[in-house]
Amino acid sequence: MSKIKVLVVDDSALVRQTLCEILNSDPEIEVVGTAADPFLAAERLKTVVPDVITLDIEMPRMDGLTFLQKLMSQHPIPVVMCSSLAGSGSESALKAMEYGAADIIAKPRMGTKQFIEESRIMICEAIKGAAASQPGQARPSRSTLKEISPKYSADVIIDKPSSKAMIQTTEKVVVVGASTGGTEALRIFLEMMPENAPGIVIVQHMPENFTSAFARRLDSLCRITVKEAQDNDTVMRGRALIAPGNHHALLKRSGARYYVEIKDGPLVSRHRPSVDVLFRSAARYGGKNVVGVIMTGMGDDGARSMKEMFDAGAITIAQDEATCVVFGMPSEAIKHGGVHEVMPLTRIAGEVLRICS
Repeated sequence: MSKIKVLVVDDSALVRQTLCEILNSDPEIEVVGTAADPFLAAERLKTVVPDVITLDIEMPRMDGLTFLQKLMSQHPIPVVMCSSLAGSGSESALKAMEYGAADIIAKPRMGTKQFIEESRIMICEAIKGAAASQPGQARPSRSTLKEISPKYSADVIIDKPSSKAMIQTTEKVVVVGASTGGTEALRIFLEMMPENAPGIVIVQHMPENFTSAFARRLDSLCRITVKEAQDNDTVMRGRALIAPGNHHALLKRSGARYYVEIKDGPLVSRHRPSVDVLFRSAARYGGKNVVGVIMTGMGDDGARSMKEMFDAGAITIAQDEATCVVFGMPSEAIKHGGVHEVMPLTRIAGEVLRICS
C-alpha cells in the first residue's frame, strides 16, 4: 500500500518540525510538504496533492477556518485540525468539524517518554483515519495497518464480564462509541433525543480539554443536558455524559443507580478514552439493561467489547457504511458478531428510544 501523503500547515516552525518527525516515523505516512500559512499552502497544492492536510487554527494572513472553508468548496481534501489544548483554540477546532474537518489533534508538546509515544500513536491514527475518509479512495483494512506494540485491550482497565448478566430492570442505559466523523454523528443523534431520553454515556475519541468544549456545544443544541463526565456522575434520564479526553470512562452500578467512573490508565485499542473500556464495563455492570451503539470511526476500538455486551444480553446497533465517514469501527463490530442491527445514522435515535420504551 502506498504511503499516506501529508501536507503540514502551521505558522510555528517548531510545530512543523515536530509534526514532520512524528509523522515520518510511521512507515505508512510521508510528509510531502510544509507551509507557514494558507497562502503558502495554496502554492504547495499547485505542485503536490496530499492525501491529508494538518491545519493550524490561528495563522497570519488567513486563519485556518477560512482556509478550510475555501478548501472544502474548491478542492476537498481530508483535513485534520491541529489546535491548542484549551480556550478559543478548542472551540474553533470544533467549529472546523462542522465545516468538514475529519479530526482534531492537540499541538504536540514535550513531556515524558510515555507521553510523547502516546501522542505519536494518537496523531498517526488520526491521520490514517482522515485518509480513510477520503471520498472515492479505498479504505485500508486492519490487515494492512502496522500494529504498534503494545496494543492493550480493555483487560488492563477492567476484567471481563462474568457469564452471569445483571438482572434486567425497567431503566435502560445507552452507551455510544465514535471516532472519526463522530462529532457530527453524535450531534445528529443527540439532537433527536427528547427531554426524557434514557441516560447516555459517550466515548468520542478526542484530545484532553476538547471534550468540555464539545459537551458545551452539544448542550446548547440539544433538548437533553450534555456535559463532560466527572467521576461519580449519575447516569440519569435527560442527560448525556461525554468521557473526558485522556481519561477512560466506565459505567458502574450501585443498587438501582448507574454512575460513571473516570480513571487513568494506558491507551486501550490505541485510545484514551477507549470505547472498549466503556463497552466492557457496560457488559459487566449493565448487561440486559444496556443499549449499545457504535458509530463512524477508524480502527477496531469497541468491536470486541460490543460482542461482550451482545453476549451479556444488551441490544447493540451499528451505524451503516453509507452514513459513516469511516466504516472501520462499525465494520469490525459486525465482523466480531456483536451487532443486532445495522442502520443509517438518522434512524438510530428512534430505534434506541423504541427499545428503551
